Amino acid sequence: MDRKIIIIPTYNEKENIEKIIRAVFDLEGKYHILIIEDGSPDGTSEIVRRLQDEFDGRLFMIERKGKLGLGTAYITGFKWCVEHEYDYIFEMDADFSHNPNDLPRLYEACAKNGADLAIGSRYCNGISVINWPIGRVIMSYYASVYVRTVLGMKVYDTTAGFKCYRRNVLETIDLDKVRMKGYGFQIEMKYTTFKLGFNIQEVPIIFVDRTEGTSKMSSGIFGEAFWGVMKLKLRKIKPKQK
Repeated sequence: MDRKIIIIPTYNEKENIEKIIRAVFDLEGKYHILIIEDGSPDGTSEIVRRLQDEFDGRLFMIERKGKLGLGTAYITGFKWCVEHEYDYIFEMDADFSHNPNDLPRLYEACAKNGADLAIGSRYCNGISVINWPIGRVIMSYYASVYVRTVLGMKVYDTTAGFKCYRRNVLETIDLDKVRMKGYGFQIEMKYTTFKLGFNIQEVPIIFVDRTEGTSKMSSGIFGEAFWGVMKLKLRKIKPKQK
């Protein structure tokens, strides 16, 4: 059976973390979860540790000191998952903006339909976003248009954070050379995957903004993505040296 694991970065997610963990483990298919916990002062890690007793061998956690950023959280998780030889490695938010019931659809795109990277896409079938202010929808949508135009990458949702990778993609990418952190990280990973010749497929989802907890979005994240795309265009992408 394929080994599947979902990486969930957390910072102050006490309202959501137990519910999202239980929702994933209620699915068929024996998913595992790796929490990357950035020193939440609200007790998120204590909740995860309690649940580890209940879900022994399926729920793992790496605790880091301080809020070190989304990109580095996923890089840490990718390395751990590759080292532990998982076949399919997912990215997912803790706040239910990504519906756990869509995980099997992302898995199927990779396991049955030939994708090396499956993206849960808000924009491949119109605009499928709920509870966002119209200004944020417009900014996010046209950010993807900008990225697609500059980089020549045929992906409609370039900043999406709900994804499934085959392990060989993450083994091929030189993760130590990934530089961007927020939305920029999501763009860089997709562009690197694209430039290395892997098959990327988008799976339409409905994105629902968080109803509990606090968003980690900031204008600095968008700024990094905007300027980072220009630099990314000029960079030579090479596979990891073995």
